[in-house]
Amino acid sequence: MNTTLTPSLTPTDISTLDLRLISPRERHALIFARFDALKTGESLQLVNDHEPRPLRAQFEDRAPGQFSWSALEAGPAQWRIRITRLATAAFTAGSSSCCSGGACCG
Repeated sequence: MNTTLTPSLTPTDISTLDLRLISPRERHALIFARFDALKTGESLQLVNDHEPRPLRAQFEDRAPGQFSWSALEAGPAQWRIRITRLATAAFTAGSSSCCSGGACCG
């Protein structure tokens, strides 16, 4: 797995995950772990080979009001998305998100 993470993030720093280099079944769990580690104002940038619509739906279900989603590049060969933490809240165990295991995510 080849990922880049800036050691000490400030609100202007961005952690980048190139999802094309990560096994599909590991992607969403890793993305949510990285998002959960962000402080308010920090961002995570994703690079992928397809539009991450299912991921956005999972963010809306799992973290409503806690993030902003910005498309920086919209295909057709590469998508770049910036996800910024707007607020923090504990994850509710009863959520319908499947990303803790990542098996359904691709």
